[in-house]
Amino acid sequence: MGLNARAALITRGLAELATPRGAIGGRPETFMGLAGAGDLILTCTGDLSRNRRVGLLLAKGEPLETVLKQLGHVAEGVFSARAVESLAAGNNVDMPITRAVCGVLFRGASPREAADALLARDPRGEN
Repeated sequence: MGLNARAALITRGLAELATPRGAIGGRPETFMGLAGAGDLILTCTGDLSRNRRVGLLLAKGEPLETVLKQLGHVAEGVFSARAVESLAAGNNVDMPITRAVCGVLFRGASPREAADALLARDPRGEN
């Protein structure tokens, strides 16, 4: 996919990042500061991001186990994705990108299937 799809994913990711804040009592400046939005943007655009490298290798069809062995370092997003998905489900918070990521990482969905499912969602209000 191209840069427009990346921009759309980052934009939706920012909105999704703020979604669980109310449910877990987080502070807006944490989610929209360097620890939240900054990390999301770097992960989506930075060539040195371990999480991005995991995603790129998965997109090429490599199995997660192989990717993690090749990486040689911890990609914390792989391990935190399940926790975020569980937290969202436990608080009845809809996090479609998180669900799609977990589908690719842990439930056998292909990256293309996950992206297509996200793009096929019905439009809804942002607020």
